[in-house]
Amino acid sequence: MYKLFRNAFIFILIVSFIIAFSGSYASLSMDNLAYVLAIGIDTSDENKLEVTFEFSTTASASETGSSSKTTPIINSVKASSLSNAINLMNSYMGKQLNMSHCKIIVFSEEIAYQGISDEIYTLINDTQVRPSANILISKCSAKYFIKQTKPELEGLISKYYEILTNSSKYTGYIPDSTIGNFFNNIICKSCNPSAILCGTNQTDMANYASQNSEKDLSIKASETQLEGQNNTESIGTAIFRDDRLVGELNAIETISLLTMRNEINRFLISVPDPIKKGNYLDIYLSLDAHPKIKVDTTTSSPYVKIQAKFSGRIYSMSDQSSYLSPEVLQAISNSCNSYLESTFSNYAYKTSREFQSDISGFGKYVSSNFFTTEESDNYKWLDNYKNAFFDIKVDTSVNSGMLITET
Repeated sequence: MYKLFRNAFIFILIVSFIIAFSGSYASLSMDNLAYVLAIGIDTSDENKLEVTFEFSTTASASETGSSSKTTPIINSVKASSLSNAINLMNSYMGKQLNMSHCKIIVFSEEIAYQGISDEIYTLINDTQVRPSANILISKCSAKYFIKQTKPELEGLISKYYEILTNSSKYTGYIPDSTIGNFFNNIICKSCNPSAILCGTNQTDMANYASQNSEKDLSIKASETQLEGQNNTESIGTAIFRDDRLVGELNAIETISLLTMRNEINRFLISVPDPIKKGNYLDIYLSLDAHPKIKVDTTTSSPYVKIQAKFSGRIYSMSDQSSYLSPEVLQAISNSCNSYLESTFSNYAYKTSREFQSDISGFGKYVSSNFFTTEESDNYKWLDNYKNAFFDIKVDTSVNSGMLITET
């Protein structure tokens, strides 16, 4: 009799578990989810938003699936808010949108100038949205940018979005701007947010105007002449004050930003050739250590002192000139010092005077000047940054190309 009751109890317990969890299993099944890879946010008429969702197919969602190219699904909806847009798309797709694989969030310049705090707060409040998702500001509509993004070397669009910012470590042309950092900088009292600047490239090669390497560093997104399957590019930085877009940085200015943040490994610059006047040398530089930054706040006009040290090697040289002698290498090093000091100074004053936005995070060095947080807050760094002065010193040691030896 005891065994009968025990077996009956175990049977009822098993059935109860099956009934209790069958519904949740069904709701969490992959068949009932629509995985979002990218979100594009544009303005629309009547104070509405147009939100574009890029969905993965089953093949492109799998990290271990085939490497063959897949075609993602792109749908758009107009709504009064981002939350309502997600809800409407849930209804349209017949599946629940899942944001856990969302890699990029693209805002058009138009909506960024108006302010994007509502959308940022909505996304950061969604537990599925990963803090590592990158924020991009598009010079064209976000919808058009997503539709034109067609990676050539990656079969999975999700993989392409995931490695999008890798090049910042060795080119310095874009910042690594995540939604987590963007949100933290919105609420920060000592810094301002920034994002990746993106757009569509110019493919009219017939009207290509020749440029030297110096001008190549002054480009931004939508200004390059590239020809290929992928019609989009990411070059430069979008500058924010609070949650509003206030300006842009080009490639060399973005290199300056990443140097101040110590977020760059190496980069290529073009400096005046001290041997052949009118020519330029391509130098590959590496930052030796974190720049030394000190901020004097004894007056209402902050004084920012920056010291940076680089090692470099020559990437381009003439076959008729000797770049191996110590005297010539020292002259090239001095040319790098002058060029970088001028470049960094122009960048610093541009963010201070023109944009009044401390995206470099100089304000983080201010707190050590005060005894209490209240004293630091009362200094109002973000308001005083527009009055800042900068003293920048650069020490560069340039060697000849690694594969070239004197004979």
